[in-house]
Amino acid sequence: MAAAPSHPTRCTIVPPYLLMRLAELDDPRFAAASDAARHSLQRDSPIRDLRNAVPSAQPRRRVGALPGDTAEPGSPDRSIADAGGLENLPGRIVRTEGQPPASDVAVNEAYDGLGETYRLYWSRFGRDSMDDAGMPLDATVHYGRNYDNAFWDGQRMVFGDGDGEVFNRFTVSLSVIGHELTHGFTQFTANLAYEGQSGALNESISDIFGSLVEQHAAGQDTAVASWLIGAGLFTDQVEGAALRSIKDPGTAYDDDVLGKDPQPGHMSGYVETTDDSGGVHVNSGIPNRAFYLVADALGGNAWGAPGQIWYDTLTRGGLSTAVDFAGFAEATAASAVERYGHGSPEASAVRAAWSAVGVGVGVGVAVGDPKAPSGSTKGSAIPRSSPAQDQPE
Repeated sequence: MAAAPSHPTRCTIVPPYLLMRLAELDDPRFAAASDAARHSLQRDSPIRDLRNAVPSAQPRRRVGALPGDTAEPGSPDRSIADAGGLENLPGRIVRTEGQPPASDVAVNEAYDGLGETYRLYWSRFGRDSMDDAGMPLDATVHYGRNYDNAFWDGQRMVFGDGDGEVFNRFTVSLSVIGHELTHGFTQFTANLAYEGQSGALNESISDIFGSLVEQHAAGQDTAVASWLIGAGLFTDQVEGAALRSIKDPGTAYDDDVLGKDPQPGHMSGYVETTDDSGGVHVNSGIPNRAFYLVADALGGNAWGAPGQIWYDTLTRGGLSTAVDFAGFAEATAASAVERYGHGSPEASAVRAAWSAVGVGVGVGVAVGDPKAPSGSTKGSAIPRSSPAQDQPE
């Protein structure tokens, strides 16, 4: 298991390009949303820098564990705090493991979402929390005033309440909770660099497992699942179903205020940019689509063979922290062969899926090579934005 980075990256669910669009609005109908977006963008960078300047805290023991005791794996250890509209973490503890539901719906949604995420990882992959060592699952709700985001800061989940005009409270979506906690899973395994193609893979893995958490909780198979990330986050004033679609990148929303979902689902649409750490939120649509195609080809439950292959890829070792799409595609193909065998339906589905999104597998062509699929780039070499542009990661 890879050690956690000493300065974990703060990863948010709402991409900065969406908040920037809202912040620039000059529309009285969305005055509160525009103001909330500006404040959300302004507070993200300094808080991230503060978190990075503070050494990671020692993980606490599971509830009831004594010094020297080994806690029994198989159940989560959850703690929910209330920031009360302030920006101080962690806030006041309002519910801990085993306590009855609170009167606050956000507290209960966070508590239940942490539990469902733990349940997927434990029951399907035998993983005891994000670090596979019983790491307690902590969350803070009611962070900031009308804060338009949710994030993982390396130690805990943090949820804003939204502005009420464009965004609802961020605990409303189970896929969002699963997404952000999965940044912890990636942090403790492959520890993918949060920029360029490795950063887009980091976001994609969170989208994929966030969707699997939701599907697993609802008992949905591949055909029934929505494959949406953040369904329910938008208010009724927005023409859109969610933040992103794993099945059909670029179709999650199409709104006169927010614009159209910009995610590509193929390398031909790859976005070259220095914004958002090299387009980590937009280009994640390409590996997202590849995973969906694997799940669609195999049928049944996506947390079965497809999820297992992606899980194995993150945990088997040998994956570069700066891996690009081509390298990750090769790694998933190797994981499929290792678990299911050469010529298996699973191995064939993986290779076909990556090919369908314009990423070759097993042809010895590196991303960035002139022979590489159209639109590909050296993901790990995409430069960051200038400090003024470097908004929430």
